[in-house]
Amino acid sequence: MVFRPRDLASRMAGRRKPVDGYLRETFTLPRDEARARARDFLDRYPKAAYMSSVESWRELPGGDIEFTMRRLASAD
Repeated sequence: MVFRPRDLASRMAGRRKPVDGYLRETFTLPRDEARARARDFLDRYPKAAYMSSVESWRELPGGDIEFTMRRLASAD
């Protein structure tokens, strides 16, 4: 079976998450900096107004933390 760039593009488009109104930012930082960055994000975009949260996180082999922060585009 021969794959074309168009086939890959179609497969990737099918994997996209649906548009749900959230803005996401992904960071890769050392543990202490990751903690400070998440605190800063939640201070700037409080959960009550923006429904902010840490959507996902993982520890990488080098000890860095990769995490995704999520918030609504604007407050009501």
